[in-house]
This record gives sequence, C-alpha cells and structure tokens, in this order.
Amino acid sequence: MGSDRHYPEEAPGHSVRVDGFWTDRTPVTNRQFRAFVAATGYVTFAEIPPDPKDYPGAKPEMLRAASLVFAPPQRPVDLRNCAQWWEFRSGAEWRRPYGPGSSIEGLDDHPVVHVAYQDVVAYAAWAGKDLPTEAEWEFAARGGLDSAEFAWGDEFTPGGHHMANTWQGAFPHENLEADGYSRTSPVEAFPANGYGLHDMIGNVWEWTSDFWADRHQPDAPKACCVSQNPRGGSLETSYDRAGPQLRIPRRVVKGGSHLCAPNYCRRYRPAARHAQPVDTSMSHIGFRCVKRGSASPAP
Repeated sequence: MGSDRHYPEEAPGHSVRVDGFWTDRTPVTNRQFRAFVAATGYVTFAEIPPDPKDYPGAKPEMLRAASLVFAPPQRPVDLRNCAQWWEFRSGAEWRRPYGPGSSIEGLDDHPVVHVAYQDVVAYAAWAGKDLPTEAEWEFAARGGLDSAEFAWGDEFTPGGHHMANTWQGAFPHENLEADGYSRTSPVEAFPANGYGLHDMIGNVWEWTSDFWADRHQPDAPKACCVSQNPRGGSLETSYDRAGPQLRIPRRVVKGGSHLCAPNYCRRYRPAARHAQPVDTSMSHIGFRCVKRGSASPAP
C-alpha cells in the first residue's frame, strides 16, 4: 500500500492485509442514487443552504445551496490557484450536475456526483453496505497486481489504448478528449481490472471512510511487517493546518478523476490519495460501497 516514488502523501510504502470483502463493480450510478432518493426522500448536502451558525464569518454569497463545478478557462492559468477552474455554482447538485438548466437525462449509467460525505454514508446504510477503508479501496484497485503503477500494469496506455477516463492535453484549458470523453463517462466504458472492477482509476474520485493524514501513519510497517485492517488518520490529523480555516474534517478520496492530467494531478494510480472536506461536494467526486464478510451480497 502507498508509494515512495510519487507524491509525498503516498509514503511510506508498506505491507497491509485486509479481511475478505466484496465491493461494488462500479461507482454508484445516477440510476442507483435515484432509486435511493425515491425510496427515502433523501435530500443531499448540496441542496440545503448552509446554516450560518456552522460557518461564522462566511460571506453571504457562500451561504447558499450550491456545489463546486468544473469550469474550464479559455487560456493557460496559474496552476497554483484552483479558483481559476472551480466555480461554487448555485443549483448544482446530483440531478443538475452543471447547475440550473442541466440534467442527468441520458446519464443513468454515469457515476453520481455532487455527493458530500454524509450523502454517501446515508446511501451505504440504505443499501446495507459500508464505505471502503483506504486500504480496502487500494487493495481492490490494484486488481491483484503488487506494486504496479496503474490498476492494469506499468504502462499508462498499453498498445495505445486508454484504460481510464483521465485528462489529455494541458490542464485546465486544453482537453483533447483522446479517450473519448470530456466529462464523466459510463461506468463500464473502460476495461475492468484483474478483479473485474471498473473505474477504480479515473472518471470520478471516490470517497473512503478514512480520515486524512498528510502521510501514511509514521509507524506504518515496512515490507518486513504486515498491518492488519488498518484505518488511517484521525479526526485531529484530518483538519487543514495550512491556515485559519474552519475545522472541517477531511476524508481520503482515491482513484483520481477525468480531470487528472500529467501536467497537474498525476493521481490516476491506486496509491494516489487526496484530502476532501466532508462538507464539500464537487462535479468529479463519487463513491462505491463494500460489504464485509464471506457471504455474497445481493446484487
């Protein structure tokens, strides 16, 4: 698990053992999430205006039902400022992924997006499942390949074939769409990995249940030892310590998305990881569920 050859938050590489579990073959789709909402009447985080008491000092324009939508600029921009391509858009939510006037018509088999952490936990509970830990997710993503760079091997486009929905071109202004997609793609559009799982890499980032830590735990065993069913991070390590931000917990998301590009975010790999605030939904983050134990789950 992890890597000592890429971004620092992926280190140290260490050995892990997880108990048996089943995982969804694909990310949860719009069709599946619609069934959940129809059965329960659930309202997602992005559809509810924030309570001002939870965000003291927030600008009034931020206290509205909204979600973050990718809005590509028309020219090269400073890659250190993600505000150049993310827009906090009123009315953006899972049914309207790009805001008012958009819809998911024809996107039933695309991954649901604009789901915050509380939304995915609610879905998993309704489905009788759980969210994966980071270790479980990474084990599943590797598809039986030990230490391979990607979920399918060490070559990014073997034989010239795209194996996942990622970004081609200079991010964020030039999208060449060489893989056939500019945004999300159907969840089975690309080949499955060695475990028969689709979209473990690319398309959308996926939530895990682990709290974020800037690196894997300092005492993470090296290759000589094996950690059993680890859970990374803690509530305290999950907070953003870079500035005076509100103390919003962050969880680990995995797998990269259709916005990951070689010149900006080379995180379309099983070992890659990223921190996501639990109160933030975006147009490139989804999830899948797991069921632990030996019994085969219902489809």
